[in-house]
Amino acid sequence: MPPATDSRLDAYIAKSADFAQPILRHLRKLVHAASPDIAETLKWGMPTFMLGQSILCQMAAFKAHAVFGFWHIEMEQLLIKELGKTGEAMGVFGRLTTPADLPSDRDLRRYLKQAVALVHSGKPARPRAAMPPKSVPRVPADLAAALRKNAKANATWKAFAPGQRRDYLVWIAEAKQETTRARRLATTVEWLSEGKRRNWKYENC
Repeated sequence: MPPATDSRLDAYIAKSADFAQPILRHLRKLVHAASPDIAETLKWGMPTFMLGQSILCQMAAFKAHAVFGFWHIEMEQLLIKELGKTGEAMGVFGRLTTPADLPSDRDLRRYLKQAVALVHSGKPARPRAAMPPKSVPRVPADLAAALRKNAKANATWKAFAPGQRRDYLVWIAEAKQETTRARRLATTVEWLSEGKRRNWKYENC
């Protein structure tokens, strides 16, 4: 089965500078040799090679150099360790001006096989840092006093999760005028006494 190519990459390579064309063609050939499941597309204006829904690697050509890099962060870390450099451009292979600037075909095939294996492993390519939980504002004195006077509302409040309490607290705190705040405070106690969350009106829409 022929590789899943994209005619836009043909056009991209054809429009690239003369020095870059053999570099891009060579990389394209090696990438497809790594797996019959690799497909081509353009992302952010750059030739991109996909494995399923995951980005495997990318390449690009500029006025004076070309670049090539893997998408998976573990692949990037592996290459930094093996090559002992971080590169001057995208990826760790630096600015490419001739095919000779690339690692040997043997090494590139090995890197590509490792990158394919990482994609198949299911490990996230670019893990997101865990977001700290949103803090819950302190219960203002006027709300605390109102809750003490209404047993049902107070019971609902105590049973609520922190996020559910936060919805009410932020709503009350966002009131610009005292009259608006008083109205929201009264509504809060009313809805809590009925066991309702802040956005109950939209929950069954």
